Amino acid sequence: FVKEYNVHSSNEDHYQRVSNGPLKNKVSKRKKKLQLPHAFLEFLATGEFCTLSSTVHEARTSSDGATTKLAVKLHDGELVESVLMRHINKGGCRATLCVSSQVGCAMGCSFCATATMGIKGNLNAGEILEQMVLAGRILAAEDEARENEELSNLSPKKLSLIRNVVFMGMGEPLNNYNNVVGACKALLDRKRWNLAQGHVTVSTVGVVPKMRQLTAEMPEISMALSLHAPNQEMRTQIVPSAAVYKIEELIDALDGHMVANSADGGLTVIRRRRAMIEYVMLEGETSTLEAAHQLGKLCENRHFFVNLIPYNPTDVEDKLSCPSEEHMKKFQRIVSSYGCYCFIRRTMGADIAGACGQLVVQEDKGKTETSVGDIEDGPFQKNITYENRNTRKTGGENKVDRDFEGLDKTIWTLSVLTSIAAGSFLICSAMLLKNRR
Repeated sequence: FVKEYNVHSSNEDHYQRVSNGPLKNKVSKRKKKLQLPHAFLEFLATGEFCTLSSTVHEARTSSDGATTKLAVKLHDGELVESVLMRHINKGGCRATLCVSSQVGCAMGCSFCATATMGIKGNLNAGEILEQMVLAGRILAAEDEARENEELSNLSPKKLSLIRNVVFMGMGEPLNNYNNVVGACKALLDRKRWNLAQGHVTVSTVGVVPKMRQLTAEMPEISMALSLHAPNQEMRTQIVPSAAVYKIEELIDALDGHMVANSADGGLTVIRRRRAMIEYVMLEGETSTLEAAHQLGKLCENRHFFVNLIPYNPTDVEDKLSCPSEEHMKKFQRIVSSYGCYCFIRRTMGADIAGACGQLVVQEDKGKTETSVGDIEDGPFQKNITYENRNTRKTGGENKVDRDFEGLDKTIWTLSVLTSIAAGSFLICSAMLLKNRR
């Protein structure tokens, strides 16, 4: 393998050009971008060497073409899941990939399909990144099909690259810390995937020492906390691992991550980001209006946004259900009244068992039906509903289908313009004082 590579990449100038080009994702042929010598790629195509250790065992695409659920078979035969989400709206289009970090999960959340599997092992960094490669190949195939006008229902621009990666698939990412961090570094590396800072999100149930370590080592990574209850007593009932770390410790660690100081004391991230609080809506005490007030007080005066996740029944021991849509909106309004950004998660892939652990669990049980959804999806086939304290003051229920990332970009643009204006003012003031002297 090494001999063949050296033969086909003997040109030092070409090698430098290859090594400095970001890998991004697998691109379609029409873009004419090759990051390895053409002759070497042809050699790999002969099949003598295996370039990936994992394969797509099963792929299901939703009826609207926006979501593809992948069951990825690893080299040892175990299955993990990835979800490719295509977001298309008036403001543009982008692709997001939800990846798994473990086979199964040890956290034992009572509402999660993956928890029924137990923990079977960790994925290495390469296996995590291969989910990106496999999803990129799907987008590349669609890109070529669009060129041939075979897919008229998808936007023809910007969907050939994955712009966001979220570690919200199977497993607790921080229990596989070294491999997850290794994968994150590759995703952000300018010579590899070159994703933008803040476009890689690690979701955790709450492993406080690892949360603080991630903040010290990779402050540019966004963090999400799977909270699911407004106080310690309620949380321990549905998230057994919550008994180890108190809610106050989790919130403090999340606050610390948003300060984003690196290990050497330098400020690594210039603009302050919002951290996500994930909250599954279960019929019962965690979704009462009193719980909404408690959650709002917990997030008050903090740079958080709350993502309410409508629950769908899964093959878990306890028979759980989701509150009504009307009740969820009341819950949302109460949380928003404390000044928090609060969303009800958009439904994607409900018709393909599009959430964490379910497709693999069905595979293990020999099931083929796809009528059951999961926590990552909601039963209400609608867009995100958004509300904050300002909309409550007007007395209206202002529903906005907007991308939070777009809001962040607007804030960043205004910050830059303000800085330029302030700088210009200071320069003019200095010149005026100099002339007076």
